[in-house]
Formats: sequence, C-alpha cells, structure tokens
Amino acid sequence: MRIVDLLSAEKIALHTPAVADKAAMIDFLVDLQDKGGCLSDKAGYKEAILAREAQTSTAIEMGIAVPHAKSDCVKAPSLAACTLTQGVDYGAMDGQPSDLFFMIAAPMDGDLHLEILSHLMVLLMDPSFTAELRGAADAAAFMAVIDRYETAKFGAPEKPETAQEPAPAAAAKSGPRIVAITACPTGIAHTYMAAEALEKKGKELGIAVKVETQGSGGAKNVLTAEEIANCDGVIIAADKEVELSRFDGKPVLRVPVSEGIHKPEELIHEAPQAPIYHHTGEKTESVTNESFGRKLYKQLMNGVSHMLPFVIGGGILMALAFLLDDPSIDYANFGMNTPVAAWLKSMGNVAFNFMLPILAGFIAMSIADRPGLMVGFAGGAIAVSGATFSSPTGTAVSAGFLGALIAGFAAGYLMLALRKVCDKLPKALEGIKPILIYPVVGLALIGLFMCLINPIVGLINTAIYSGLESMGEGSKIVLGIVLAGMMAIDMGGPFNKAAYVFGTSTLAAVSASEGSDVMAAVMMGGMVPPLAIACATFFFRNRFTNEERKSGIVSFIMGLCFITEGAIPFAAADPLRVLPACIVGSGVAGALSMAFGCALPAPHGGIFVFPVMTNVVGYLIALAVGTAVGTILLGLLKKKKS
Repeated sequence: MRIVDLLSAEKIALHTPAVADKAAMIDFLVDLQDKGGCLSDKAGYKEAILAREAQTSTAIEMGIAVPHAKSDCVKAPSLAACTLTQGVDYGAMDGQPSDLFFMIAAPMDGDLHLEILSHLMVLLMDPSFTAELRGAADAAAFMAVIDRYETAKFGAPEKPETAQEPAPAAAAKSGPRIVAITACPTGIAHTYMAAEALEKKGKELGIAVKVETQGSGGAKNVLTAEEIANCDGVIIAADKEVELSRFDGKPVLRVPVSEGIHKPEELIHEAPQAPIYHHTGEKTESVTNESFGRKLYKQLMNGVSHMLPFVIGGGILMALAFLLDDPSIDYANFGMNTPVAAWLKSMGNVAFNFMLPILAGFIAMSIADRPGLMVGFAGGAIAVSGATFSSPTGTAVSAGFLGALIAGFAAGYLMLALRKVCDKLPKALEGIKPILIYPVVGLALIGLFMCLINPIVGLINTAIYSGLESMGEGSKIVLGIVLAGMMAIDMGGPFNKAAYVFGTSTLAAVSASEGSDVMAAVMMGGMVPPLAIACATFFFRNRFTNEERKSGIVSFIMGLCFITEGAIPFAAADPLRVLPACIVGSGVAGALSMAFGCALPAPHGGIFVFPVMTNVVGYLIALAVGTAVGTILLGLLKKKKS
C-alpha cells in the first residue's frame, strides 16, 4: 500500500503554531485521524498511542517523529501528517525538538503499520525529501512531494495489463549488479537505514543495487533467484543469523549492519572481490574480520534469545501462583494448595523446564545448523537431569545453567566434526545422514560427553553448598553478602544454583509464619541484577545501545518477579563491567536484608510473595539501596556508546 493512498487533505496540517508539549501534540494528531473517519473510538486509539509511547519515544533524529499504533478502534489504515512552525520536545535521541510528524493508525490484523513505517523510514532518510515537506504550501503540494519521491523510490503503482500495451524491450543483462540483505535484532530502524544507504550510494555510483530487508514484519523486497544468479556480488549487512544457502557460488561479503549504514560505498566496491561462498549446510559464515570471541558471543545470544520467552512466561506464572496461594493450608505444598495456584505453577513449570534445553539446543543450532538442534536440546536436558554413567536416569545434583552452556557448545562442535567425518562416506549414504547417522551418533556422543561433565559440575555445586552450610554458623550479615553476591555471579550457573538450593533447604526448618532470612537474602540477590540494569538503561542511557534500552523495561519486570536470567544478555555482552556492578549491588542488598531481619516463607515469587514476607518495608529499603548501588556502578564502569 502506498503512503499517499493513506493521506487526505483533512488529515494534513501544515505550518501549525507551536503546541505546548508532547501530550498536546498527540491530542492534535489524534484529532486529525478522527477527522479522516478512520477511527471507531477516538479515546481507545489515543490510549493505544500512549501505550506505544510509554515503551519508547517514536521520535527519531532530524526533527522527525512517527507515532504509530495498532488498535481495534481503527476501521481502516490511515496516516495523518503535520508540520510545526516551532518544534516540540518529543523525546528524540538527539535531544532536538520535532517539527515533522506522521501518525500511523493500523487495524489489529496483520503488520501493515510496519510496512508503512518501513516505507516512511526509507524516505525520511533523504534530507531533500523532508526539506520539501516542511516547505510545502498546502496539503496538495505536500502529497505531491510524497508521491514523487515514493514513485522514484518504490516505482509507480501497478497498472492493469492491456492487449495494446507493448512489451518492454529486453535488457542486455537483467537484474542488479549488487544484491544485499540487511537485518538488525529489532528489525525496524537499522534494517531500513542500511538498505537506504546502500541503494542511495549505488545510484550515486551508477551501480544497480537491490536490498532485501529482513525486518520485524518479515522479508521485504525479496531477492529472486534470477537476480542472485546475475549479480556480481552479495552484501550481508546483518547483526543476526541470515540463511546463506541461496548464495552458493557467489562472492559474499558479511559485515555488521552498522557498516551498511556508514560504509556503503566501500561495501559496494568490495562485494565483487569477496570470497566465493560455498554452502556446506552450515547456517552462517563468519563476518569479515570477526574474532572467535564474537562468534562465541553470537552463538550464545542465539540460545539466550530463544530461551528468554520460556523464562519470562514460566517465571511470572509461578510467581502468580505463590501470590494466589495460602501457605497456612500446607506449607510444604506452598504454591500448589489452591486449584488456581496449582494450575499456574504447573503451567509455569512446564515452560521453565524447557529453559535450559532450549538454550543448549539453539546454541548448537547456531553452530551446526539443523543437525545440531536435537543434539543440543538433548545435551541440555541431560545437564538438567545430572545423569552420569553410574546413574544414567539422573541424580539430585544437576549441572544446571553452566552444564547447559557446555552442552550447547559441545553439541554444536561435535556435530560439525561428525559432519566432516561423514563427508568421506559414499554418496549413496547421503540420504540417511540427516535422518539416521546425525541424530543417532550425535545423541550417543553428547550423552557420553555430558555423563563425563555432569559429575564435575555436580561436585562444584556440592562443594559450594557445603561451604555455605559452614558459613551459616557464623555471621548472618556476611552470609547474606555471600549468598546474594553468588546469585549475581553467574545468573543460573553453579554459584547461583548452589545459593538458591541452600536458601530453599532452610525453608524446611522454619514454619510458614516465620519464614527464612536466608531465603529472603537469596531472592534479594536474584532481584537486584535485572533491576539495576533496567534502572541504568534509564539513568545512564548513553552507556547502552538502542536495543538494550528497549530491553530495559523487560529486565525491570523480570527483576520484580525474581527472574535473574533477565540480566544475562547484558552480562554476556559486557561481563567485565556488568557482573562486578551486579555482584556488589546484590551483596549490599543481601547484607541489609539480613540486618533488617527480613524473612521469606516461599522459594520464589518476587513482589508476588511480599504479602507473606516478614518486614516487607525493610526488604523494600534493602532492595532499593542494592539496586541504586548497582545502577551507579554500572554508570561508572560502562563506557559511553558512540
């Protein structure tokens, strides 16, 4: 759908006098949308716009803002536009006021708003386009500017074929000389900015460039087999995994998406001289000049990104179960006493139990493609079970998060080695590799490996637990510092799990009315890291990337629910700065929790178990102080982002 088709004169206001603030600007634009007759409920649509703005401002640099929302209150897709004589503070990243606005109204069905947004983002990258819009004398001239630039960029609207229309003359060589794919983790801004930069630079150089964008609304401007076959080179400007099999035999240049934005000319010239890509079944190839450490980081993040939905969904449902349960019925069964609580906890456990196998499986898949998925998934499950040669069905000592990490990387590289060995087999056996050899031999190999690794990790867990038991006989405050700090060291690994198991074991020695001060300190240590990181993304915004800032609100919610794993993506990206800040913040909070005599009768729950906690006011003070310490340290330790 074209941008001009969604506009009309009554929804365009040009050279409007200055408005008071952002709220007044939203009211003005919503009124314009309502005049166009596209809304069934003006108040409901405004509520959707405000909810979107609450996530992060839709203002971009250069004085432009594109507020947008999907809502049941939208009868038909629509655009409203406005220019101001004096800009208003709309929360842009560059701190400049915004004076050019497009407001998108989209129905709930489909991802039309993303398509419109991507078109607008591409056009708004052109300073001459925005200058002409600001200078348009009336609505007709404003729409004419959009129509002209949109036609030049995306082509004229398709016309129905007629018998009299002559066929176009065949070109000497069809298709672009350079093809490219752009993709960023969020799939919105950087994806389209890189695409626009490459295509614009191609026009300046007289080189035909076509870019496929793999954004949040799916792939757009998809490359055809003919275009790929006829091109001179391929550019992959992406910060996430991209399927490369269709580029077999072509020169492929892989770079981060930021280079697509800042170095388009260099990439266009380098692409034809890039190494020839030969598809061997692996999902990805190395980015140019990519270090081994960055490869490991991307493989880890592939597992973490797939794991987090299970952590969030399962953890929050389990926390709700403790909130809605009554510990006085049967303390030993707390979280499962009432039907509603039992259902919530059971559903949460189902998702939570997938967490570590999913982590291992997708780490392995990022290394060895599809053959690695099953083997990694099984390796993660074996790590959780704690299976050994003497007890293949599992033991009480689980290898936990660290074991799952080891299983994921081991499964991926074991499968790569197995595939190289299988390359020497007769071609007649090619068909049975993926359905017989890879799964059977791969499972046996990861089983042998994990049965060797599990006892070692289990011994680490046991040694840590024994040390904590002896420490508990001394100072409670020191124990609080150590336990809470351990929760932040590896966020799900041996230290974290040992501290958590130690905390839950103390619940057996207390009544539901008393609670455990040790368990309270343990939960404190697990809540502080994601809360401190979330606060740091707000108070020290220039220390984090745009994607990290957007993830801050999710980390805040996970911290409140005692889901420490919400801090993992930040810790993995910058461990030398993030982990010390989180450990110190957690340690301070744990010490204060012990000093205030806070006690908890539940093994999980976060804010949802506050109603059954002893001295909840003291706990909140300790949590706030620990979070503040962690936040300040993050601001001091982390470097500013360019």
